[in-house]
Amino acid sequence: MSRKRSMIIGTAALAGTAVLSLSLSACGKADMTKQSSPFAAAKGSKSVTLSTQTWVGAQSNVAVAKYLLEKKLGYHVDTVQVDEIPAWDALSQGRVDAILEDWGHPEQEQRYVKDKKTITAGGGNGVTGHIGWYVPKYWADKHPEIKNWKNLNKFADQLKTSESGNKGQLMDGSPSYVTNDKALVKNLKLNYEVVFAGSEAAQITQIQQFAKEKKPFLTYWYEPQWLFNQVPMVEVKLPKYTDACAEKGTKDPESIDCAYPTTPLQKFFNTEFAKKGGSASAFLKNFKWTKDDQNEVSESIASGGLSADEAAKRWVEKHPEVWKKWLPKK
Repeated sequence: MSRKRSMIIGTAALAGTAVLSLSLSACGKADMTKQSSPFAAAKGSKSVTLSTQTWVGAQSNVAVAKYLLEKKLGYHVDTVQVDEIPAWDALSQGRVDAILEDWGHPEQEQRYVKDKKTITAGGGNGVTGHIGWYVPKYWADKHPEIKNWKNLNKFADQLKTSESGNKGQLMDGSPSYVTNDKALVKNLKLNYEVVFAGSEAAQITQIQQFAKEKKPFLTYWYEPQWLFNQVPMVEVKLPKYTDACAEKGTKDPESIDCAYPTTPLQKFFNTEFAKKGGSASAFLKNFKWTKDDQNEVSESIASGGLSADEAAKRWVEKHPEVWKKWLPKK
């Protein structure tokens, strides 16, 4: 199971850039033969390309890694936003060097890590991720029975919206996310409609608006996520996650009828980069922080009005005891 939340450069854009580079070489206007990918720097320069996803926690990882690679290790860092599955393809091809937050893609791991060996596991980033269904604490305090999925149908009328029609609304984020929600609603016989906000940012805005008006809501959400600091939410208990349920769901995603797993978030590197990436590779292998660290940077970006670079700089200045351990030994 995975979470797919996705400036975006998808596979079409990547392909388009590749065509552009080939065209320039064919015309003799530019020598692109020194480049291993459209995003790589010329031979001899210190350059790293990081894949970044659209959810702010993943962007926080990349922002801090980028800042330290540039300021402490002298690298030029490019970042490329690609949807989760295409990011694995790009990593295998060497178009990007590293993914710093993966929520679990067993098919891609089998294909690229175990079979082709073009991607190398980089270890955990220190953060444990969890997806679930959440309701606001102010509502759960009044109706504690809402915290069990078996009681959700009793509250469907209270959760109707213009988008959900005569059913309760289960709010999701981007349609590009890989979720089990439609299958869960069907298999658990819930009187709910999955409604997509459109993006993580749109979902956050909607949650904040509901909270401001003290309205009830039911939403797909995840941690780590800085929004919990501003809008306390309580998880709705779904049927217990089991490996058997996950295996069944891998074969037939529409059969899922259990909760999402708790997932230690992982890093993955292009194998060539893992072997020959020098200080950058060593640094990224050492990169490991906590949920609180990530949320601190994420909240600065998403709610504090700072750019990713500014948020990273602020965190780095406050927490040298954390990041100095990531620097490769000289």
